[in-house]
Amino acid sequence: MIELFTAPTPNGRKVSIALEEMELDYEVHAIDLKSGKQKSPDFLKINPNGRIPAILDDGFPVFESGAILLYLAEKHNKLLPAETKARSLVIQWLMWQMGGLGPMHGQANVFYRYFPEKIPAVIARYQTETMRLLTVMNTRLETHEFLAGDYSIADIACWPWVMQHGWAGLDISELPHLTSWLKTIGARPAVQRGAAVPYPQTQPSLETGKAIVTAA
Repeated sequence: MIELFTAPTPNGRKVSIALEEMELDYEVHAIDLKSGKQKSPDFLKINPNGRIPAILDDGFPVFESGAILLYLAEKHNKLLPAETKARSLVIQWLMWQMGGLGPMHGQANVFYRYFPEKIPAVIARYQTETMRLLTVMNTRLETHEFLAGDYSIADIACWPWVMQHGWAGLDISELPHLTSWLKTIGARPAVQRGAAVPYPQTQPSLETGKAIVTAA
């Protein structure tokens, strides 16, 4: 049995969506991030970095959302091609999300929504870089239905972040291929189920938000 330790964040949704898409049985442990439970000694035994998501697969701990996606895809031979070049393409886009889209979008969220002091130059820096990355996706999706050939863990990794574009004050209306991809992925029943873990999403994080940066 897989145990999933998660919270309603983009990185958390990646794993719950993957579990639903792979039709795997799992038990959910909702982590209240405000309480600091992710820093407790018991949780640090699972993820020494004290972040969600993490899983226990028959007692074997796996942390870091991208590493979890790879682990599940490899173990169950789903959403990751076996052919070397096709597999590499999926991993490239997964690493792109982990190293670029996630960190930049996350900082845009923080400084636009949460940081106590509004620093226009910092907000603009992260919003502009996030829009650049979203434009990279839009260009890729102009000629590809999905990021790396068939639907894969690369799409699953990116979708929860793109879904929250408005939460960072971004407008993707001028990125039609990205917008179409966002709707296509979001219409998948497994994605809808996974996005509702650990509980249905009624938080304002799913609202559109006011856009202050648009595509160049």
